[in-house]
Amino acid sequence: MIGKFVSDMMIKPGKSPVFDSPNKYGLEYEDVTFKAKDGIELFGWLFEPKEKSRGVIIQSHFGIQCSRCGFTTEGKGLLAKALWNKDINFLNQAKYLVEAAYSVLMFDFRNHGNSGKGKNPWITWGQEEYKDILAAVDFISKHPDHKNDNIGLLSICMGAASSTFAYGLEKSLQKNKKIKAMIAIQPLTYDYFLKALGFPNFVIKATNRYNKRRGVDLTGPSFLPYAKNISVPTMVVQNKNDPMTNMEMVKKYYDDLVVEKDIVWLDLEKKRAAAYDWVGKSPKPILGWFDKWVK
Repeated sequence: MIGKFVSDMMIKPGKSPVFDSPNKYGLEYEDVTFKAKDGIELFGWLFEPKEKSRGVIIQSHFGIQCSRCGFTTEGKGLLAKALWNKDINFLNQAKYLVEAAYSVLMFDFRNHGNSGKGKNPWITWGQEEYKDILAAVDFISKHPDHKNDNIGLLSICMGAASSTFAYGLEKSLQKNKKIKAMIAIQPLTYDYFLKALGFPNFVIKATNRYNKRRGVDLTGPSFLPYAKNISVPTMVVQNKNDPMTNMEMVKKYYDDLVVEKDIVWLDLEKKRAAAYDWVGKSPKPILGWFDKWVK
């Protein structure tokens, strides 16, 4: 059944192992766990610089094919191969952030990596995962070594969607004075993604029907209406050659931000995940934004 096939591709978990180790990068770290408000246990790493920490960067990853440490091509299907043809190692950015004296929290969303299964066992493109963003911020805000530290959000794809949902649905986050800045890497809505993949309308309708049978309705409001609720300076990063999104949607997200903002248009390979790989290899713009605001 075509609806089930595409639904599996869009929302089925189990494709995101924690395949990499901080030990390979010479990083000092602590294995951490914390719980979302609905009781889901989340697993992550907390990295510390050798000198006094200048703040904490909370990284959230993209969905379905990814975990806290990034993306591996091993065992992936055609969609994954279309994303990128080699592993993406998010520990690369952990390393340069730590070397710049930031602490870094990287964690697995529910239904990803080593984190627990959500009460909704499917991936919801931020509709449920936003609770994990709130949990990560709460964990750091109460951590004995970081309760007085400023926070930056490095939010990648579904991470950007989840962070934006969190700002729209949780007023306490809007008022949180510890969070000083966000970087949104390639925010993406489900509907534009399906259209960009070239699926005809009858396949999209069949997929949506199957999603709903699984308790996931992705046809309702996306995170886009909540961009106006983000209350911290935000930089958007987008590969202008990304074949799996709509640039007008990205521009609308950026235009709707009512905070200090910037947008970085990348000229990379015509692959969705080229920008995810870029993050680990391009410290200057990432550090520049956090250095400006997280201090």
